[in-house]
Amino acid sequence: MKKKVALRILERLGYRADVAANGIEVLEAVSRQSYDVALMEVQMPEMGGLEASRIITRRWQPEARPRIIAMTANAMQGDREECLAAGMDDYISKPVKVEEIVTALERYGDRIGERRNSESVIDV
Repeated sequence: MKKKVALRILERLGYRADVAANGIEVLEAVSRQSYDVALMEVQMPEMGGLEASRIITRRWQPEARPRIIAMTANAMQGDREECLAAGMDDYISKPVKVEEIVTALERYGDRIGERRNSESVIDV
């Protein structure tokens, strides 16, 4: 899913999203402010989503860190388990459908709640 398309979908769903180009930018963003959810691409330049997720789960307590949802073209057997083992909370394989994003975000409704239109999602 192209970043612009993902941003438009999230906007239509009532979320405000920031974009990071790589795992290093994700860590910088999470250090600057609180996010409820991170839609994390697994394969990124400089630092991939798996390593960024490992660092986030080490540095932040569960209640203080974003829920991390893998968004990846990796759909081979074992990829989901690898994402979960890296600290990701959920997994969506590409091509991503709008319904899958909605379902994944609804799983974390207790975190997101009525905070839509806030800094809710970081899309990488």
